[in-house]
Amino acid sequence: MTAGTTGAPASLADRFGAIWEELAPIGRRADGGYDRFAWTPEDRALREWFRRAAAARSMVVDEDRNANLWACWHGPAVQGAARRVVATGSHLDSVPAGGAFDGALGVVGGFLAIDLLSAERSLPPGRSLAVAGFVEEEGARFGVACLGSRLSTGVIDPDTARALTDMSGVSLAEAMEAAGADPSRLGADEDRLAALDCYVELHIEQGRRLVDLGAAVGIASGIWPHGRWRLRFDGEPNHAGTARLEDRHDPMLPFAEAVVGARGAAVAHGGLATVGRAEVRPNATNGVAASVEAWLDARAPDEATLAAIVADVWDRAAAAAGDHGVRVDMREESATPAVAFDGGLRRKMRAALRASDGSDDLPEIPTGAGHDAGILAACVPTGMVFVRNPTGVSHSPSERACLDDCVAGIDALARTLGALAWG
Repeated sequence: MTAGTTGAPASLADRFGAIWEELAPIGRRADGGYDRFAWTPEDRALREWFRRAAAARSMVVDEDRNANLWACWHGPAVQGAARRVVATGSHLDSVPAGGAFDGALGVVGGFLAIDLLSAERSLPPGRSLAVAGFVEEEGARFGVACLGSRLSTGVIDPDTARALTDMSGVSLAEAMEAAGADPSRLGADEDRLAALDCYVELHIEQGRRLVDLGAAVGIASGIWPHGRWRLRFDGEPNHAGTARLEDRHDPMLPFAEAVVGARGAAVAHGGLATVGRAEVRPNATNGVAASVEAWLDARAPDEATLAAIVADVWDRAAAAAGDHGVRVDMREESATPAVAFDGGLRRKMRAALRASDGSDDLPEIPTGAGHDAGILAACVPTGMVFVRNPTGVSHSPSERACLDDCVAGIDALARTLGALAWG
């Protein structure tokens, strides 16, 4: 974390530093990045940290049927009367070698926002407040992003989720059982969703729009539609030193063309397309590969543009596979439609965050990154508060946020939650 210059309130800055240091060592790599994957020893330590942070604030913790954690303050269990819970939070898992702030800032910020409200408000809120910690948001282990919120909202079938496997072939069900959790309980959580009045997520911006706008904090307007597709190229394994070029059926060649095609399709249509993961078999230096599996991540401002990007990638992959005598298949692993965050909630957020002079210059910005707030938006009014990212880099050890900006984000979250819970 880099030092700020705006003279952040020492009390909140100090509390942030203290709680951040508690969390920081868990899953940290030598390169400064983080490996925090679902149902691992690191995940267990993160969940224990969440429970300790809640207990320190006399908050009651409930683990829902999908293993998401809920810490409730001033009120009964989260599944109370309809629409009586104002929730915040985020996730604690990471991508491989991920940054420190993605997700964790929202959970830490949620607890610290409760601290601010507890100190400032003498009367109990009209609605309960809850901090959530969603499981497997990144999808780094089992391949489906926002898995905990997708299960809760019924977007993914429980049997399908239980059968998901990691790179070692361990299923989600097996991983949960090994960690002492019950995978048979997975499924839609209608009662809990019915209890939520709204959900507001604090998150580092994964981009640099706020930097360009000169703003420490902004409100999210919506999320681009996005998804993941798995491509598989099956060729013929052979000897690198003896197989003639014209006799080869090398799956690496159409794979390479698909990667280049993804970049070209993104440029042509004004979206984003990335191939960041591939598995080559048998992965021998002196052999022509037998097969390649690759994962395409595609995002765009609208559904039609997203479909056009994916179609272009498929066309390029299929044509190249035909040229090289290779079989190719592509299937969708997950897809999230465009999300426009609730307009009424955004207006309430703007009113709560309006400057003391009455001005209203807080920027509203879209994002191409997926979040649990985007999944919950289909069932509950949701919103997001973004904190400036000075480099725009995320999903990387170099992900950063200034102390003062983090404090400004937590203060904005507290003011938002206060207006919603006491309003």
